[in-house]
Amino acid sequence: MKKLLVLLLVVAVLLPCFASALADDVLKVALVLPGKKDDVSFNQAMYRGMMEYYEAHSDEIELQVVENVYDVSDIEPTLIEFAEEGYDVVIGHGYQFSEPVITVAGMYPDVAFLLGCGVGDAVNVMKYDVQLEAGGYLMGVVAALTTQTGKIGVIGGGMGSEITRGHEGYKAGALSINPDLEIQEVYTGDWNDTTGAYEAAVGMYDSGVDVIWHSGDGIGLGTVQAAVDKDQYVLGNVEDQLALGEKDVLSGLQYEWGKSLETIFAAIKDGSFFSEGKETVMINVANGGLSMTQINDVKGYLTDEDLSIINDVYQKLGEDAIELPEV
Repeated sequence: MKKLLVLLLVVAVLLPCFASALADDVLKVALVLPGKKDDVSFNQAMYRGMMEYYEAHSDEIELQVVENVYDVSDIEPTLIEFAEEGYDVVIGHGYQFSEPVITVAGMYPDVAFLLGCGVGDAVNVMKYDVQLEAGGYLMGVVAALTTQTGKIGVIGGGMGSEITRGHEGYKAGALSINPDLEIQEVYTGDWNDTTGAYEAAVGMYDSGVDVIWHSGDGIGLGTVQAAVDKDQYVLGNVEDQLALGEKDVLSGLQYEWGKSLETIFAAIKDGSFFSEGKETVMINVANGGLSMTQINDVKGYLTDEDLSIINDVYQKLGEDAIELPEV
C-alpha cells in the first residue's frame, strides 16, 4: 500500500510539474501552414496572427514557420519531425490536418498540438475555429442587397468544417432579404484549385450572377480574378482583399486568429490545456475575431437604407441575436 501511495503521489506531481515547466521555460513553437504565408487569405491571416502574438511574447517563445504543407501524406511526417526535435507546441492550420494531428498527438502526449478548423479530440490537442456561419450570413445580406439581377453565387474549395457552415449562413442571410433570389453554389473540391474557382466564377457571371462570395484559400484568388476580368462584384474572405481588385471587391471578412492564440497559450501556461473535454476556441463577431471589411461600392448599388440594414445585421450578429443555420 505504501508503494502504491508513493506511485500515485508521483503521478499527481508530474502533471503540474510539466505544466510548470511550460509556464517557466521558453516554448518552442512550430506553425505548419498548408499554403503560402502571403496568400491574402487563410494562411496569411494565421501567419499575421501568429506574428502579432510572437512580437508581444518574444521573450516567451521561439517560433518556426513552415509553408506549403498541403497534402495529407506530407503533414504527418512534418508533425512528427517537430515533435522529435523537442518542440513544445505544434500548430496544424487547416481541416486536412485533422487526422494527422490526432494521430501524432497520441504518439507524443507531452507536446501541445493546436488544430485549426479541424475535427477530432485528444487530451493534448486544442482546436480553434471561426464562426463562419455568422460571417457567411452577413455576406449573404450584403450580396442580396447589392445584386441588380437577383442572382448571386458562392464558391468554396473542400466541403467540411467552417466552409460548409459559412455557405449555409450565406444562403440564409441572402434569403432573409429576398426569398426569391437565385443562389448558385460550387465546391471545387480543392482549396487550392485557383483555376477551377476562376472558371466557376466566370460561368456564374456569364449566367447573370453579379455578386459572388468565396470561402477562402487559393479558390478565393481565382474568384477575385474572375470578378476583375468580368468587372463584377466579389466578396472576400479571411483577409482584406481590396488590393486584389479595387473596383470589384465590394467588401469581405477578416479573421483575427491572434484572439484564439492568446486564449490557447494562456491555457498551455496554466496547465489547463492538458485536459479532457476542452471547448473549441472560436473567433466570432462578438469577440472581435471576425469583422467585416469596409464597403467599397464603387458602382453605387447600395442605398443608405441598405447600408443601415447591413450595419444592423452586423451589430445583431455581435450580440448573438440572429438565429443561424446549424450544419
